[in-house]
Amino acid sequence: MAQSFDICIRGAGVVGRAAALLLARAGLRVALVAPGAGHGGQDVRAYALNAASRGLLQSVRAWPEAPHVTAVQRMQVWADGDGAVQFDAQAQGVEALAWIVDVPALEQRLQEAIGFQPLVEMVAAPVAAPLTVVCEGRASRTRAEFGVEFAVTPYGQDAIATRLLCERAHGAVARQWFGADGSILAFLPLAGAEGNSVAVVWSLPHGQTRNRLAMDEAGFALALQGASRGVLGALTVSAPRASWPLAQARAARWCGAFPMQASGQAGDRAWVLAGDAAHAVHPLAGQGLNLGLADVAALVRVLQARESWRPLADLRLLRRYERQRGSAVAGAQLAMDGLQQLFTRADAFLPSLRNRGMNLFDHCTPLKGWVSRRAMGVA
Repeated sequence: MAQSFDICIRGAGVVGRAAALLLARAGLRVALVAPGAGHGGQDVRAYALNAASRGLLQSVRAWPEAPHVTAVQRMQVWADGDGAVQFDAQAQGVEALAWIVDVPALEQRLQEAIGFQPLVEMVAAPVAAPLTVVCEGRASRTRAEFGVEFAVTPYGQDAIATRLLCERAHGAVARQWFGADGSILAFLPLAGAEGNSVAVVWSLPHGQTRNRLAMDEAGFALALQGASRGVLGALTVSAPRASWPLAQARAARWCGAFPMQASGQAGDRAWVLAGDAAHAVHPLAGQGLNLGLADVAALVRVLQARESWRPLADLRLLRRYERQRGSAVAGAQLAMDGLQQLFTRADAFLPSLRNRGMNLFDHCTPLKGWVSRRAMGVA
């Protein structure tokens, strides 16, 4: 007898796997589509996860263990002049500002948790279900098949990611530098509080990317040492470099009914978008995955709170999720885009304005606390 599912999840990345575990915990039978074998080669990505994301992953027993997680105790941000801002976990009265998590370790823990969840079945191709959750990422084929417009605004920048070994220990501090050339460099601490390795995300104008990628490891390390003002001493590249273009993006619709030719019946099947299939932001604040996991949490809350007579495919129900997350993501995109524009525009008056503004912000304790709480997902 063919297996019957309540939910089909297309996309088995972090957001898709977390969604499968949360929905199964709510008592729903889930098919998780995972046709591929995953990333090839070494994965150099690391995520900065906030308290809300950590709580979600802990609730499904998918939080990685040390040394794959590093709690950020301080965050230091420098502008292109004398402007600087510092955030401190102790001053905010929290355990950590964020947690830097190795992507491969997180994916492994999620997969292990799925292995213990009998209501989740891995499948090689999409199956029929009342509700399909699309978590395929920014290049989602399913979203395109459904004819959903995905408005993409390129930033004219690329991100380069890699790993470094540093002469000095990072001290559990996340660091970020805004360059006068429009570049944004982030060092994310790895391997625990006493570690001396960092994950790098370097956002560069298109014109610089090719040259940086063409450098040998020694030259690239020297360029990073200069951009980071030598804060961690001599640097050694310890992983391959990966690169991708940066853009802000947003789907015009986050839910809908299946096309007639796909389901054969009207109103019996519906879909929703989550994670990067629905939106994308600049990585300067490390909020991309946090927003995706917040999508999943909101969707589960909406489905659990539905009226007993309302089916999973009810579009009025799914639009509750769309409204909740649409407004939250719009606010995050507005903030990220504003910061990106502020630090990359070349207007003559902006450097002094943003440096002065950062110093004023650093001394405004209530405002810093409000911003910190929102970034941590505990506002």
